[in-house]
Amino acid sequence: MEQTSQKTLPKRSETKQEFKWKLESIFASDAAWEDEYKKVQELIEQIQSFQGRLNESPTVLAECMKTYEQLGLAMERVYVYARMRRDEDNTNTKYQALTDRAASLSIRVSSAISFLVPEILAMPNERLESYIADETLALYRFYLNEIKRQKEHVLSAQEEQIIAQAGELAQAPQTIFGMINNADMTFPMITDENGEEVQLTHGRYIQFMENPDRRVRQDAFKAMYDTYGKQKNTIAATLNASVKKDVFYARIRKYPSALAASLDNDNISVDVYTNLIQAVRDNLSAMHRYVSLRKKLLGVDELHMYDLYVPMVKEVKMEIPYDQALDLVQKGLAPLGEDYAKVLQEAFTSGWIDVYENEGKTSGAYSWGAYGTHPFVLMNYQNNVNNMFTLAHEMGHAMHSYYSDKHQPYLDAQYKIFVAEVASTLNESLLMDYMLKNTDDPRKKMYLLNYYLEQFRGTVYRQTMFAEFEKMIHEKVEAGEPLTPETLCDMYYDLNLDYHGPDMVIDEDIRMEWARIPHFYNDFYVYQYATGFSAATALSQQILNEGSPAVERYLTFLQSGGSDYPLELLRKAGVDMASPKPVVQALNVFARLLDEMEELTKHI
Repeated sequence: MEQTSQKTLPKRSETKQEFKWKLESIFASDAAWEDEYKKVQELIEQIQSFQGRLNESPTVLAECMKTYEQLGLAMERVYVYARMRRDEDNTNTKYQALTDRAASLSIRVSSAISFLVPEILAMPNERLESYIADETLALYRFYLNEIKRQKEHVLSAQEEQIIAQAGELAQAPQTIFGMINNADMTFPMITDENGEEVQLTHGRYIQFMENPDRRVRQDAFKAMYDTYGKQKNTIAATLNASVKKDVFYARIRKYPSALAASLDNDNISVDVYTNLIQAVRDNLSAMHRYVSLRKKLLGVDELHMYDLYVPMVKEVKMEIPYDQALDLVQKGLAPLGEDYAKVLQEAFTSGWIDVYENEGKTSGAYSWGAYGTHPFVLMNYQNNVNNMFTLAHEMGHAMHSYYSDKHQPYLDAQYKIFVAEVASTLNESLLMDYMLKNTDDPRKKMYLLNYYLEQFRGTVYRQTMFAEFEKMIHEKVEAGEPLTPETLCDMYYDLNLDYHGPDMVIDEDIRMEWARIPHFYNDFYVYQYATGFSAATALSQQILNEGSPAVERYLTFLQSGGSDYPLELLRKAGVDMASPKPVVQALNVFARLLDEMEELTKHI
């Protein structure tokens, strides 16, 4: 069950059917897509007929909400199909055109429905509450309550219009940073391990950091941060403007802080954020142990920041063809029970997955789909460990969407980012547990442990350090203090000292790393990587230790979609992210894996 290997990429037409997804389950033909496109145009006219009428009666609002659902559903199918057809082969002009048409239609839909929320919020409180209690609107209760919850932070219609018009100005810091970072900044040439001159780029940087030749790593590291150092005043001013924008919006919407404003979108308290930072800080000793083990395994007198990404274990040949990956993923996820296994098997055999790379195909991997059909997974499968885990990860997203769509109405099916990474990371965690239990070769086991410990370091420790830096810089601006390049560099350097511990030489160059992180322009976003990973790790431990009751709770979580707030959904599943406990549990798993790795090093 393997596609024959060839030196050049096959054309889409040359890829075997069994390795392609079947988008016909969305639309049987392009003609059917055209019919749905027309239906969206008709629904746009229908929904506009409700404008100015929503306060007439609950029945009128219910009819409007039903039309809104139908419009959203049809638009989703139109866009997803066109875009996924284009992703099969980006050189296909037919599907380029379909995608462009779908994108333009989507903008028309957004414009057509823009009256909905302001008009609902314009109702007096008593009327809105009586509408929400009315049985004709029972299906939309959570949606309407969510609009009502944020009412105190919504301004008058005129003020909201001014804020909306200022939106493009608010994007300026992120846009300017993007231009500096991706267009204007040129990195120097460095000499690779073969003595050849190679241009340093964003894409090649991590490859250089993983290079076994230490001189190459050091040169790339120095060249990267020297280049940012030359732009430090401009980038500091850009980041300062971005933070001031966050603080401005929080104040104008009557929030106590920029952090509180950002978290309120998901109804999450500031404690969740501060608990994460505190729990990680209380468990930094495990991270410091990890740094010491890395130093020992690399056999260096001093461990530098440019030694953080190179594998601690010499490359181990672990060839995993696609059919074997399917088998291992199925076995690894067996603890999730018979129903999960059955749907997984269906996904593997019924055209959910587009497996191999072909000419023009979109790179990377994702899970996507439209409500009312099963989800799809795009892969560019290579026969290695990383791709096997990517398959498990994307199937986690797909299964979350499958269960959510099956059990929730359209408006309640879409889940938030805060919980999205839980289902995908939990799959990786269960698969890793299976792989470690069924691998006898000590070197292969060390290779797997190295992979998993790196996931922890990069997702929990590193993202929490970023989250702490974000909190610090926003608090400085809120206190009226300036964010000078020196202030930013000093804060960032001190955080690296704390997080990496005494066995790491914190090179001066790392002072500039804050300048290359694009996530800092998307306020208080990265902490969700750490909370998602922690929740998934805690839940996977419950599933492995408790069995059936934990599985039932977890499947209910998958089925709940976005029908409640993220913290409530996770609480019902068995993890309370308002408490530091799940983060501590996850870090205990990290410490245990570290024990195992340290033990294995004695026998090799």
